[in-house]
Amino acid sequence: MSTLADPSDLLARFPKVRSSLPDAYQRIYLDMYEHSRKGRNPAAAAALRLEQWMQRKAAERATFPLLELGAGTLNHVPFEPLTGDYDVVEPLPKLYEGSPHASRISTFYYTVHDIPEDRSYKRIVSIAVLEHVLDLPALVARSALRLSDDGEMLSGIPTEGGLLWYLAWRFGTGTAFWLKYRMSYATFMRHEHVNQSDEITAVMRLFFDDVRVSRFPLTLKHVSFYTMLTARGPKKQAAQVYLDSLS
Repeated sequence: MSTLADPSDLLARFPKVRSSLPDAYQRIYLDMYEHSRKGRNPAAAAALRLEQWMQRKAAERATFPLLELGAGTLNHVPFEPLTGDYDVVEPLPKLYEGSPHASRISTFYYTVHDIPEDRSYKRIVSIAVLEHVLDLPALVARSALRLSDDGEMLSGIPTEGGLLWYLAWRFGTGTAFWLKYRMSYATFMRHEHVNQSDEITAVMRLFFDDVRVSRFPLTLKHVSFYTMLTARGPKKQAAQVYLDSLS
């Protein structure tokens, strides 16, 4: 059985395969995703308010240049100062098109592969992103290479695998989803959230010397909604070796 303590067993889990969505879910996917990220129903709006803890934590030390992974609707932008180079990676332009915050962004990238190899960042942030990533070790390794030696990578994630997080989506967002679409939100969650918080933490530790964990509202996993991982000391040689092994 694979364990989080064994790097080879951990890496063998990736890339993961996303469960397929039934046709009924596929028809509403983009609309549903956009509504949730823009807080267009009470449950989604409440979730976005809770997510602000992650955004405030990610912006505590406002160093630049900054790269945001999975910037979505650009709802993290207001938490950052108005000065300093701010690049983003977002594969769904529909989410940020027409956003009043788009003018704040220096460069939009479709994937991390598009970032020039000589580009370096003092801070890399992601908010509610890493739980969705199929090739998580590759993304974290590439981020380690793009981070300056004295920089920080701050990753806010739901405490997936914890009891409080399960109860929150099951009886909060899940109930609102059922009332609107008469379909189970669990199907969507299985499709979207492919990584648990413990897995993400373990992968981060493969490519960073120092990974610190903080949680909200309480420090224990099973009574927290969200987890913030603050990673320092990128292991660039390990990251490059891993990426070379993929090619």
